[in-house]
Amino acid sequence: MEELVAAVRRGDADEVRALLESGADPDTLDDGLPVLCRAVAAYDEPVAEALLQAGADPLRRLPDGSTPLLRAVDGGAHRLVDALALHRVPLPAPEREEMLARARHWAETGAEAELRRRTGLTGPVERVRVEDGEIGWWCEQLTLGGTTVRDEHLAVLTSMEERYGIRASFDELVARALAHPDRDHVVWCDVVFTLGRRIDEETWQWSRDLLNHPDRTHRLLAADLLLSLILGDVVKGGQPFWERGRELVPWAEQEEDPQVLAVLLHAMTHDSAPEIEAVGLSYLTHPDPSVRALVPQTVHRPESLTTVLTLARDEDPGVREAACRWLGHHRGPEPEVGDALVALTHDERQPIRICAVSGLAYRDDPRCVEAEHRIGPVDAELPFDERLMDVWRYQRRREAAERS
Repeated sequence: MEELVAAVRRGDADEVRALLESGADPDTLDDGLPVLCRAVAAYDEPVAEALLQAGADPLRRLPDGSTPLLRAVDGGAHRLVDALALHRVPLPAPEREEMLARARHWAETGAEAELRRRTGLTGPVERVRVEDGEIGWWCEQLTLGGTTVRDEHLAVLTSMEERYGIRASFDELVARALAHPDRDHVVWCDVVFTLGRRIDEETWQWSRDLLNHPDRTHRLLAADLLLSLILGDVVKGGQPFWERGRELVPWAEQEEDPQVLAVLLHAMTHDSAPEIEAVGLSYLTHPDPSVRALVPQTVHRPESLTTVLTLARDEDPGVREAACRWLGHHRGPEPEVGDALVALTHDERQPIRICAVSGLAYRDDPRCVEAEHRIGPVDAELPFDERLMDVWRYQRRREAAERS
């Protein structure tokens, strides 16, 4: 099946699917190994998923004693491990324990140290930042002597432990996240997701206590965990902490790090209380735009409208867009709201113009019709923005009202 081997090597998932549908063997060999191993080595998720759907065996024992699944673990391929491990549900106990042991070894040894041990080389390691465009997280890819791994092993271990009912301690998971101190790193994200799904009082208290840590990275993780707990378990639907943002007010009042403060404010906006609004208003002129952009979400009283109108004229586009969203959903009759939205339809940033026109239409402001022309051509390569239909919906409402 040379065509399948060639398509897998090219990373052509569509061609791979077509060949498999035409009868190609999903366990076709390439240099003595199943083509699934080629996809795993290339971190090619679409091709790997096509092969799995066609029946490729992720547990096939290879000449070196490994399996495609274990090779995915070695490579630190977090999402590929998920795909291969879930291909057979449940994963047989021996293979499950072998996978966890392999992930634990890499996590404890460290990606670079284990890479050097396996290659026996001492030269410089090539490092590349790899970003996931779909999810938004990133990892570091390390290459030495032709062998490549990614530093996602702690995420592999964390997610697989959680899936198979192994409850790692809070302190252990915190240590894993802090080993990659960046909110967008895959390990940090996976730890936050894992602890956030526990939604129990113990985890809430431990996370809140972590806000007292003198190191800002610990406090950032604590804020991220509290935000995740407030958002709740997206899988099971529980949200026991949805209205407990007010408990974070004392920390938001004293936090000096802008990134930590922004996450705290984000967590608090899911609650509504006078003390939360007071904290938000106190940061109206904060020097960091990521903090100012969250102020509109903290205000709820009509008398705070002036604050949002001020932010609608902010020098930072992110702040203006946040104010625009608030104004577009404000149901009060104040004419200055519509006037502010009309002004924002002239903004230099198209996303803000779209938001402002949508807000006018949502408020049944007839000026949305003329303002729609100021949006300009929309990039056809981007996903369709449903807000572009809001003026049409407004016009249909008007026509229906005139007929009745």
